[in-house]
Amino acid sequence: MTNPAASRSQRSVAAPRRDTWSHIPEGMRPILAHTALISACFVMIYPLLWLTASAFREPAAIFTSPGLWPGEHFTLENFVTGWQGLGFVGFSTFFANSLIVAGLSVVGNVFACALAGYAFARLNFPFRRTLFALMMGTIMLPLHALLIPQYILFSSLGWLDTFLPLVVPKFLATEAFFVFLFVQFFRTIPGELTDAARIDGCGHFQIFWRIFVPLALPAMATTAAFSFIWAWNDFLHPLIYLNSPQNYTVTVGLSLFLDATSESNYGAMFAMSLVSLLPVVGFFLSFQKLLVAGIATTGMK
Repeated sequence: MTNPAASRSQRSVAAPRRDTWSHIPEGMRPILAHTALISACFVMIYPLLWLTASAFREPAAIFTSPGLWPGEHFTLENFVTGWQGLGFVGFSTFFANSLIVAGLSVVGNVFACALAGYAFARLNFPFRRTLFALMMGTIMLPLHALLIPQYILFSSLGWLDTFLPLVVPKFLATEAFFVFLFVQFFRTIPGELTDAARIDGCGHFQIFWRIFVPLALPAMATTAAFSFIWAWNDFLHPLIYLNSPQNYTVTVGLSLFLDATSESNYGAMFAMSLVSLLPVVGFFLSFQKLLVAGIATTGMK
């Protein structure tokens, strides 16, 4: 004679576990999932949409008529006023300065960090592991702890109010994150390629230039994209090292539209903020495929 309690416990154990989506019809599940994703996406891009709408809205109506459509307050005057800048210094000057700084930062980080990554990944030299550990330890240093020593150094060199403090460190492989990225990428390249190149009489620089550089295009694209975005969006370093308005970058130039002692022109600031986003978006879209490939392959063995 079977025990009813034991039978019920067996049935409860054998019963399949109900899924969270089990009570929802299968046809509705993709609709709900896409609805949730679209809602989350709208929440993330809402500030950008509001910025775009405010750039085309009259300054007096930016905060009195908040919304995502300018409506009757539509105007292009913000772009004209913003591009004129301070009158004696136009926003085109800020734009050109940022392009110079960001472009040189990309060139410096790509080649200097690639060379340093090749050295740590493929060369045997004394204290290699110790130096690599010290380099990785610099990532944990707070940025603000380095500002005063760097400012004293650049001041003693006479580099203040020039682009040199913003550009020269990039050519010295000071970005440990990018060096680590190249080290991890170069370690995935088979050693047989290096051995074959040495048999053909290639030196270290020839091996680096002819073998590693063509294979490291995804890692270089990743470094270039992040270097451009970080240099373009950098506000603290240009604010500290640049004193003349003729040398200001876009980020510092945007702050000039806000004045605590007089009237602030939010319309022009929003318009130029929208314009300043275009190079970043264009640079990212141009290197999107290589960027994804570089992130996906970094660290693989």
